[in-house]
Amino acid sequence: MSPAITCLIVLVIVAVLFITEIIPLAVTAIMAAMACGLLGLIPMHEVFLGLADDTVVLFGGMFIVGASMFHTGLAQRIGAAVVRACGTGENKLMLGVMTIAAALSSVLSNTGTCACLIPVVKGICAKAHISCSRQLLPLAYACGLGGTITLIGTPPNIIANVALKTAGMEELQFGFFEYAWLGIPITVAGILYMMLVGKYLLPNEKRDVPEEVTNDDEPATCGTIRRWICGLILAAVVVSMALGLPLHMVAIAGAIACVLTRCITEKAAYASIDWMTIFLFAGMIPLATAMNTSGAGKLIADNVISWMGGSPSVYLVTVVLFLIAVTLTQFMSNTASKALLCPVGIAIAADLGANPQAVLMAILIASSCAFASPVGTPPNTLVLGPGHYRFMDYLKCGTGLVLVCLLVSCIVIPVVWPYY
Repeated sequence: MSPAITCLIVLVIVAVLFITEIIPLAVTAIMAAMACGLLGLIPMHEVFLGLADDTVVLFGGMFIVGASMFHTGLAQRIGAAVVRACGTGENKLMLGVMTIAAALSSVLSNTGTCACLIPVVKGICAKAHISCSRQLLPLAYACGLGGTITLIGTPPNIIANVALKTAGMEELQFGFFEYAWLGIPITVAGILYMMLVGKYLLPNEKRDVPEEVTNDDEPATCGTIRRWICGLILAAVVVSMALGLPLHMVAIAGAIACVLTRCITEKAAYASIDWMTIFLFAGMIPLATAMNTSGAGKLIADNVISWMGGSPSVYLVTVVLFLIAVTLTQFMSNTASKALLCPVGIAIAADLGANPQAVLMAILIASSCAFASPVGTPPNTLVLGPGHYRFMDYLKCGTGLVLVCLLVSCIVIPVVWPYY
């Protein structure tokens, strides 16, 4: 049996276990990583390398920074201010949260944006007496949508330009704001979908929300000072991420600063880390690597393209490539799916005499639509624990959002980037 087929079998088993949740998600992910090593899909020394991945380290650091905001009471106060501005209506809060998240994610890391906003949104929910499960998944989705607006909204966006340059088509490379022609309509449509349809597919679990911490033996002024310090640390983290400094280094530096300034105790810092999220994401990294190196992803793409026949309609090609990319990106990184499919898209466009920009844009947007799985993109994984979501929550709510993105893409792409 070829490595590609073996990897696909592992992927199917993992998908079934994720959907049924017969065993915990994190356990499934770690077992998938071990299976990839035992089956020879990846070297044995890479099985647990996911635990040292930069994104996993980023998660850990931002969990501590976020917990500090609750420990000092800063998140609750920010939440109260936002509630005063937006009111306690669920739709108004969702609109405000998603708009801010999408705007920040268009120029900042969507992972960093989500990590920074989670404690703020939890504080808002506490003051508005709304379950976090009603707002955190929309936050994650908005971060993913915002990443489609600019060339740097998500780092893999630039892969298309690399592929075009490699193919000798430098004159067709996308400009910085060119993505916005499609990214903005998709973001607006995505927000409307969540407010009109998606919200009815979200869970509504009533859970206790952390209250502001006060110590009887600590002067009120001391608590105020620590809130200011915590706010300055968060601001420094956001600015540093915006300046392009390594996200994981910035997050850890912020976590250390919170502990040293006593915005959170060492014991509380350890307890604040959501280990389910850490192991879930770390376990899926080896599987994503195996899909790329074993040729499993390429096998899927090649077979579907072959199924379309010798001279398919370019519109059909675009839809099919969108569906392939959006399926792959639910279980492998959007970087890998874009790197895999961009050269394929360029080759198909050349064969059909079509504009490669149109085909590539469908692939790029689809690879960012990892809305139907908690492991498709880091923001989705980040809100899994705090929102107490299940795999089916992502599948039910995210599938509709994917279809909305597909519909908008089919309308906008031929207008902005004509096929011929």
